[in-house]
Amino acid sequence: MDPQKDPVAVRARVGYLPGELQLESNFTVEGELRYLDRLRGRVVDWDYVYQIAQRIGLDLRMPIKNLSKGNKQKVGVVQALMAKPDLLMFDEPTFGLDPLMQQEVLGMIAEAQDRGATVFFSSHILSEVQEIAERVAIIRKGVVAEVAETSMLINRSLRRAKVRFREPVDANALANVSGVTVISQDDGLNIMLQVEGEMNGLIKALASYPVSDFETERPSLEEIFLAYYEDSPGEA
Repeated sequence: MDPQKDPVAVRARVGYLPGELQLESNFTVEGELRYLDRLRGRVVDWDYVYQIAQRIGLDLRMPIKNLSKGNKQKVGVVQALMAKPDLLMFDEPTFGLDPLMQQEVLGMIAEAQDRGATVFFSSHILSEVQEIAERVAIIRKGVVAEVAETSMLINRSLRRAKVRFREPVDANALANVSGVTVISQDDGLNIMLQVEGEMNGLIKALASYPVSDFETERPSLEEIFLAYYEDSPGEA
């Protein structure tokens, strides 16, 4: 569908939560939602509206002007979801919500995905991006630096390894292994390493040391994101 040629038909299939939500302050919450439903052509299932409002503790009888910022955000979430649109677009969907409500809203977004809706959302809370997004775009200096499946970004061949030894060892010897960087060491007994590529070289090198414990972990999406924003040489 062409949004330029047929904008009303496109919008009828879209639910949208902007970053700066404007609501009519003299309406009640239900009055606002019913007004928006009339603009949509009265397509909303009100049993569904009551259900999702109850799940996030939103009082439909309250005047908009008496709502806190968090409750106004809940109104925004409900109005985006209420018509069960094919495409949902959220700008910071959990902004201003407490942790329990954040999880409830993310759960409702996941349910919309399960119904077949496509969801676009922007967020600076990378844990929720990691939880719900199948693909992620990382934007650096106004340009999309990379688009990839979330799992592929997280499962990149960059790992951290924490090694505990029974007696002190020289970490510099491990730093000479290809792809291995020493991040930190504690008296030569506990050494944190970053490993790029295969683990085979490190494991072979460790075979000659008295290792008492060995743990590996992959980077979180937040760490990957921050890696894109590390200042390169000469960059302000």
